[in-house]
This record gives sequence, structure tokens and C-alpha cells, in this order.
Amino acid sequence: MLQYDDSAFYFVALSFITLYIVPSAGDIRCWLRYVSWQRLGSKTWYTILQKLKVALFSTDEDIGAISRTSAEKKKAADLKKSSRGLQTLNSPGFVSNFVITVLLSLVFLWLFLAVQSNGEVNSFDPFTILDVDAGAELKEIKKAYKKMSLKYHPDKNPNNPAAESMFMMVAKAYEALTDPTAKENYEKYGNPDGKQSLAVSIGLPEFLLNTDNRNLVLLTYLVFMVILIPFAVWKYYSNSSKFGEKDVMYDSYAWFHHNLNEHTLVKSLPEVLAGSAEFRERNMTKNQADKAEIGKVLAKVKSHMQKPNFNHPVVIKGNVLLHAHLTRETDVLSEASKEDLNYMLRYSSGLIDAMISVCKHQESLKAALNCIKFGQYVTQATWIKDSELLQLPHFTAEEAAHCAKGKPAMKTITQYMGIPNESKKGLRDFTEEQKEDVFKTCKILPDITVESKVFVDDDEDDKVYEGDLCTVSVKLTRNNLEEGEKASLVHAPRFPFPRREAWWVALGTKEGKIISIDKVTSPEKVVEHKIKFLAPRKGQYEFDLHVLSNAYVGFDHTESVELTTLDASVLPEYKVHPDDAELDDEPTLFEEMMNANIEDDSDSDEESDSDDESEEEGIRELSAAERKKMELQKARKKAASAAGDDSDSDDDSDVEEVHTDK
Repeated sequence: MLQYDDSAFYFVALSFITLYIVPSAGDIRCWLRYVSWQRLGSKTWYTILQKLKVALFSTDEDIGAISRTSAEKKKAADLKKSSRGLQTLNSPGFVSNFVITVLLSLVFLWLFLAVQSNGEVNSFDPFTILDVDAGAELKEIKKAYKKMSLKYHPDKNPNNPAAESMFMMVAKAYEALTDPTAKENYEKYGNPDGKQSLAVSIGLPEFLLNTDNRNLVLLTYLVFMVILIPFAVWKYYSNSSKFGEKDVMYDSYAWFHHNLNEHTLVKSLPEVLAGSAEFRERNMTKNQADKAEIGKVLAKVKSHMQKPNFNHPVVIKGNVLLHAHLTRETDVLSEASKEDLNYMLRYSSGLIDAMISVCKHQESLKAALNCIKFGQYVTQATWIKDSELLQLPHFTAEEAAHCAKGKPAMKTITQYMGIPNESKKGLRDFTEEQKEDVFKTCKILPDITVESKVFVDDDEDDKVYEGDLCTVSVKLTRNNLEEGEKASLVHAPRFPFPRREAWWVALGTKEGKIISIDKVTSPEKVVEHKIKFLAPRKGQYEFDLHVLSNAYVGFDHTESVELTTLDASVLPEYKVHPDDAELDDEPTLFEEMMNANIEDDSDSDEESDSDDESEEEGIRELSAAERKKMELQKARKKAASAAGDDSDSDDDSDVEEVHTDK
């Protein structure tokens, strides 16, 4: 009979706990892709140890806390403080999941030890059931049987299925050790009833059958099945259903679709970013003090802001905080407002990428380019009318204005970088350390060369015909890097988080429609990016190729790409090689399989028809002519067999001709 088996339960429980605490690498990647730590926290020892490693043993390079100039020292110190130490593990999600994982690990260890000591799935052992030693004498067996049967007798344990089951097992064990036939079956087959086909037990603990635990088991079942599991599913779904591509909320995508179009200007984008769904709960003003502070900051940055389109407190606060960052007026912010601003800047890169993807969907090249430029301003903490030279450490508007005067004038960052160090302006009041910071930064800033060409793969000539698959190859060379050297982190002392250098490559029409826009993230010295599209109708075309930095202002590159397409009708007629034509006529594997099935069906039909005909022939009486024909067929077959001829169809036709003549 079926019984609950503690040992089998140990194995089942071990399997399920292992799936939780020891996931595969693929599961980890999928989990980290769809469920972020900020929402549900890390769930396994792998992710917990990774976070502990970052908090306790990470290097400066691992967390991006590098200070190549004195201007980056404060940023590096803040990153070390926020990314290292046990205080970085104080998040409720990490703590709760750490506790759960530790508890499950302890249960796992206990189950593992239990399996080691009693790891065999329940099998029939009469000595174990009667609690006697193997080879015990009959007297001792009878004594143990009497004791166990009294203990588990149903009259003493009413309404106790576990005791009733054990009573039957005790009786069966006693029979296996005292009855000669049952003992022989046990010794031969391991069961007193003889050879058994299959022994099955239930992988659940035996205490579930105890009547004393019935209410507790029922209550636990209700709590898990009716409360905990539905709540966990609802919680997971309610969180995951809010997020789309790039871990951006669907509400943010809807907001971007509503506010971004071909007429969107750069100065209106801070308000668009401030309205993202990720910031709505955080940026809600909670009291009059918050409102007063936002009003005070607004008075300082209002001259740099476009007239707001929305009066919602969340959008206004986010817009003001972003402008405080862009105009470098963050000193007037309280610590709480600085934390809110840093929270916005942490997610700004992903949200700006989402804004660009929305512009791509709308095929609005101008809006996409403005979003990219807005990302540059956010990274460097500069704004539309600011000088590009403010990206240099220790530079203010005064030094930038001085560089723009006289000869040689240095209005752009690329002009300033091209001047020898001894001729650079704006350094008169700088210390030697500050001057060295400027010189180092000029070496860190990108110096790129862009080369492009248009071609058609596997084409016999250089001409492009209507409908060809064209490729625009864009080769980007970082001249400021040595061979084998890779691009370092972006130099952005006022952006509180590390950023990797990347380049946006966009190809569009003169009318402002996007053909392609992609982010190239490779840090190599030479990077090649290919854009593929179908050649348009016959004519001459001119496209705009844009290469823009994701983080630096003033290094954008724009050039025209010309394309002349010819009429495809002038191409020579394509002649199919005979061998290729024969291959086209050959049946495919699918057709061969279908034909084989059809032939099998037709053969079976013919056999059934022939059987029906033979049955009909056996029923009706043959005429004299038919009997004569059959005799001639038999004679012809014997002659053909003697001559070694196996062609039955030809023989039949000859016989029919002879019969017809006669």
C-alpha cells in the first residue's frame, strides 16, 4: 500500500531548494535581465556573493572610482563611499533575501545530513520495522511484535491513519520473519508477498498523517496556497508588467511618445525627462519646506528654462533639479534634494536611450539628435549657451571667455586641444596641479577620424542598382589612443556615476527621416560599423551621416553620403545554369515524404481492390473463355520461369493478344 516516506521527501525537498539557491548561469542572466535588484533584490548565493564582493573586495577600477585629475577626486571618493562597505547592503530587498537564502541553506544542510544518515528511499525491512537486530531470535521477534502491535493497534489510536498503516506494516514484518513461505519470499524478492512489479511511496513526511498535526498542516497549506503564493505571483507580475525594454517603465515610454516629435527642441527635454514614471513617486513634494526650496532654486535657474508645459509638482521639481545640475547650481540644494537629483542622474542614461528609441520609432532624425545632445549636456553638466571649454577641469565662464578673445581664438574644445600646451590660454591663474589637470584631460578627450564608403556586397561592379542591398561602412578611429589601448571612462567630474565612452551613428535623409541609428559601444581604437538598407529607385540621393558622442560636447561629426542608383532593367538577363535548373526540378525532402505516403496509400488501395476482386471472382463462376485465359497465363508463366524472364506484365499482355486473336 502507498505510504508517506521521509527519505523520499528529503530528496524532493533538496531538489527544490537547490533550484533556488544554486541556479545555473543562464538562469542568472535571464533573472538579472528581467528583474532588477532595485525591484526584487538578489535571490541566490551567486548574486549575494557578487554584491558582497563589490562591497568588500572591489577595486577602484571595478566601481569606476578612478581619479585621473584632481577634479575627479571628490567623485571617486563619493563612489567609494556609496559602492563599498557594509552600508551598501542595507537595502530591504537585499537583507530580506539574504535572510531567506541563509535559512534555506541551513534547511538544505539539515536535509543533506539526514539523507546521509537515512538516505535510502523506503524499502521493506522487517527488522527495522520491529526495531530488532538482524538475525534476532524468534523469541525476541515475538516480543517486539507484541509490543509494537499493542502500541499501534487501531483501537488505541482511533482516527489515526499513520498508526493504522504502521500496525499493518508490523503484522507484515512479523509474518515475513515467522511464516516459512513469507520468509522465503522476503529473502528472495525483498517482500513477503513475493515478487513485486513496482514499489511506490509518497515523497512527503510521515508527520502529515499524525492527527495531532492535522490542524497545523491544514492551516499551513491554506497560508501557502491561498495567501503567500498568490501574493508572490501578484507581486512579481505587478512589478514586471510595468517595465519594458531597457528596464524602462511602460508609462515612461507612453510619456515620451506623447511629448517627443520632430519639433522637439533640446531645451524642452529636461521637462520630458523629469516626467518619467521612474521619478514620480520620488519627486513628489511632501511638505511646504520642499516646495519653498524648489521655489528658491527655480528663481536661480528660471532664465535658463523654457516655459514649462506642465504644472504638476513632480514634473516641476524634476525639471528644476535637472536645470540646477545643467547650470552647475547644485550648491544651493539641500542634501535631500541632492539625493533626489542623483537618483534621477543614475537612471538618466537608460531613459535618454529610451527617448532616442522612441524618436527612431517615429523616424524623427532631428528629435533623436537633440536627445543625444541632451545626454551630452547631462553628462558634462553644461547647457545650450555654455562654452564647450567648460568640460575642462577648473574652467569657468571667465576662462572660457578669455580663450575666445584675441588670436588665436579658441572657441571650441577641438581648437583648444589642437594648441600646444605652452600656448593654451586661460591658465594664468591656475596652479601647476590645475594646469596639469587640463593637459591630462586634453589627452583623455576623444580625437576621432570618421571614414565612410558605400558598396554592395558580392557585386561584379561598383554600380548600385535599384533594389540592391547597400552597405554604408563607417570606420571610426580614435587618434588619441595607442595601438591596443582601449577607451577609458568618460571624464565627467560633475556626473556622479561612471560612464563608458560610446558613439551614436545615425544615417538619415535630407528630409529628416531616420534610415538607421545605433549606439556603438566598442572601446577599441578602430571601430567599424555597417549600416544596411535597400537601394531606392533610380536617381541621385544624398544622405546625412551623423557620428555623435554619448558623453562629450563638441566632438560630433557630420558628413554627406552620396548614392546614385541605376535602373535594374539595364542589367543583363540572368541565365540559370542547367545544373541549377535540374536542382530546382528535384523534389524537396518534404515532397519526397509526402509522395512516399501517397504511394503507400495507393498501394494499400490497390491491394484492397485486388482482394475485393479476388473475393468476387471466387464467388461467381468463371466462363469458359476466362478459364482458357487463366490456363494460357499459367502456361506462359511456366515458360517464362524456365527461360529466366521475370517480366509478368509483358507476359500478360502477350497472353491477352493470343487470346484476342483466337
